Amino acid sequence: MEKQIPVTTAGAAPRIPTPEQIARAPKVLLHDHLDGGLRPETVVELAAAVGYEGLPTTDAKELGEWFREAADSGSLVRYLETFAHTCAVMQTREALIKVAADCAEDLAADGVVYAEVRYAPEQHLERGLTLDEVVEAVQEGFRLGEANARAAGHRIRIGTLITAMRHAARSQEIAELANRHRDGGVVGFDIAGAEAGYPPTRHQAAFDYLKGENNHFTIHAGEAFGLPSIWEALQCCGADRLGHGVRIVDDITVAEDGTVTLGRLAAYVRDKRIPLEMCPTSNLQTAAATSYAEHPIGLLSRLKFRVTVNTDNRLMSGTSMSREFGHLVEAFGYTLGDLEWFTVNAMKSAFLPFDERLAMINDVIKPGYAELKAEWLFSAGS
Repeated sequence: MEKQIPVTTAGAAPRIPTPEQIARAPKVLLHDHLDGGLRPETVVELAAAVGYEGLPTTDAKELGEWFREAADSGSLVRYLETFAHTCAVMQTREALIKVAADCAEDLAADGVVYAEVRYAPEQHLERGLTLDEVVEAVQEGFRLGEANARAAGHRIRIGTLITAMRHAARSQEIAELANRHRDGGVVGFDIAGAEAGYPPTRHQAAFDYLKGENNHFTIHAGEAFGLPSIWEALQCCGADRLGHGVRIVDDITVAEDGTVTLGRLAAYVRDKRIPLEMCPTSNLQTAAATSYAEHPIGLLSRLKFRVTVNTDNRLMSGTSMSREFGHLVEAFGYTLGDLEWFTVNAMKSAFLPFDERLAMINDVIKPGYAELKAEWLFSAGS
């Protein structure tokens, strides 16, 4: 494996952040699934409220362990079963408000200052809610969670990505739903689900509609299927960002002497600054990577792709943004400067107006990291 060398200030020894510093660092999250981030105790509580009896256990601690073990099992059937349980308890207005509020509070407590959280409204209609009612409930929950976070001394802003399932046939309807709620906190659109057999061009009409409406969208691509999925997402559909995009590494050659050659697609992605929504722990669970140290994020970061770090499914992966950063610090020796680079990349790539992105970078993210970087000057024995 090629040795990873963190970028550091000239002449200075790298200062590896502590877990406590990582927890306090301002973070930006672009790829997080609402139905993949429930608190285990909330799953148990909502199951009892709606009469859902399909949970493998009603002990919250054991349930959390079950979700992680199922996701780690290597079995796609078991992995998908985990979402069947979370979606089953997210079918009422009250449940959606609760889950969304929990999400905002949990992210804020982890130091996330801006997050784009995605979910598929079509998966929450079993108890009579309409698509618009689902969106309205989730938005109400996010606003409640933001307020609760402020009361607890944390600041966070949540933008919503409305997702269509790529194996279904409702993408046009869901795209119109996302566009209808774009002034109420919905910042963009996404398609998710199995890539193999369901290329993004299957939903071309939805993407053409969104482009006509000057709206934003990201596409899950390059996780399980590879370069053709990435090429279609960008060159046919016009994606603003790539969900995962980890397989772009297949278009990069590293010679024995360390010389790196980019194929034309990889060069296009880097040179056009296409954001990659990378999710290290999730990629290990889905076998898109074999270890943190071998994850393509190391090479892609050194080559200055627009890499961002994300959680994907916090419940199934037993993770958080702090844990993801911690794994990368341990694997690659990243400094606070490197974590700031990932964070600024993410904020630059968010689906917020430019002036708001700039303010978040200059007034929240950079000052937060500057304060953390300066702490060593005042530590004992520095």
